[in-house]
Amino acid sequence: MAVLLGTASGAGAASAPPLTQLKVLKVESPNCGFEDIAEGQEQTRCDHSGSNIKVYVLEVGYGREPHVALDGFEVNGTRTPVCAFDNGNLTECTVGRKTVGYLYVFDLAGKQDGIFTFSNTSINAPGNTLATQLYIK
Repeated sequence: MAVLLGTASGAGAASAPPLTQLKVLKVESPNCGFEDIAEGQEQTRCDHSGSNIKVYVLEVGYGREPHVALDGFEVNGTRTPVCAFDNGNLTECTVGRKTVGYLYVFDLAGKQDGIFTFSNTSINAPGNTLATQLYIK
């Protein structure tokens, strides 16, 4: 997980309660390995098509229930708590550290390409909704 979070800066990570950040960090496939996704990138550079594609999403803050899909079809995944060091950089959580968000890993379960979407609404005021999308080719 440290490799995945290595590119995620915790600029707003210390104040976790409302959702403050949502970002696709990486896409992984047998064809391309791990592809880092840059801020504002709209599609993958590598052609990931094929089975066993995984998408890694960072959510900073606390959301109600994410809505995740590939071309409108629901996608399942796992969620791991993320904590912050005193300097704001994100890391895996250990006992006694405050959870500031979650790292989600979605398995596209044989789906080969399309528009990946993720959205969630904050459980705390102001109840804002954040969303991101990425065309996976």
